[in-house]
Amino acid sequence: MSLKALPLTQSDVRLFSGRSNPALAASIAGCLGIRMEEAHFSRFSNDNLFVQLGSSVRGRAVFLVQSFVPPVSDHLMELLMMIDIAKGAAAREIHAIIPYFSYARSDKKDAPRISITARLVADLLRTAGASHVMTMTLHSPQVHGFFGVPTDPLTARGLFADYFRPRQFSPDDTVVVAPDVGSAKSAARFADMLGLGAATANKTRLSDDKVQIGGLIGRQVSGFRRALIHDDEIATGGTIEELTRLLLDYGLEEIYVICTHGLFLRGALERLAAVPQICEIVTTDTVPQQQHEKLVVLSTGSVFAGAIRQNYYRQSIGDLFDFGDDDLDE
Repeated sequence: MSLKALPLTQSDVRLFSGRSNPALAASIAGCLGIRMEEAHFSRFSNDNLFVQLGSSVRGRAVFLVQSFVPPVSDHLMELLMMIDIAKGAAAREIHAIIPYFSYARSDKKDAPRISITARLVADLLRTAGASHVMTMTLHSPQVHGFFGVPTDPLTARGLFADYFRPRQFSPDDTVVVAPDVGSAKSAARFADMLGLGAATANKTRLSDDKVQIGGLIGRQVSGFRRALIHDDEIATGGTIEELTRLLLDYGLEEIYVICTHGLFLRGALERLAAVPQICEIVTTDTVPQQQHEKLVVLSTGSVFAGAIRQNYYRQSIGDLFDFGDDDLDE
């Protein structure tokens, strides 16, 4: 029997979900062939959170699913409390499954008297009792080094490649474009999976929701008809709007927007979808999604389930990491 077909032992495993993304947690449970246990959440009159896990975790492998989506602070606190509960109830191992780790954007001290919050949250997870962290596509890859417990940064590139591969886009008329230098390596790997070339935009961030695109670095896109913009996340959509304008100025006729974490804040989805040349916006369910005729949502449940299964059986998950197929094998 292959590893993918090996079941998890229900009596030895407990999977719980916080309130941020129960649909994804249910998808992970379904892919694993186990049930999702109940967890109870409420507030006291003084606004303190109350959390209770609904089944025994003593001596078991516990998996806690929680994305850091708004309200982020509440969802972070819920996860810390669930970890602490499992630790206090003598769980054998505690896995924090964080599909979207929002604090990865706070990865450096770029202003006086500010917190490097990604490191702080990583420390809080370890202090609460997490023995392992699993996430997907960190905005800043160096955040991986902030964690004091084993951490697996997974990737959704395979899902996107499987979705687009049947289109058989030609490298003569289609190019993958990274919105900035930080996402260039990931975009290049995605392009390679489709047999396409890649270009990188020269982006300068002016504020949280304003950017300036100063042209393209390396490969130019003149003469191409179609672009696949590949990014890790879309928040307010400012970067994608500016890059789309630049690509249209170069004469491109079709644009596909691809991102792992589709937050789509402040009407971003509607603004992007209103651009006629944007054919599709393809994202995943690491963040709960709305419905829109141009929005395609791919499930990451199978990716997380595969990583959980391979962790449970102490097998390598190197091919699921966000470093390319042969960059790292853990």
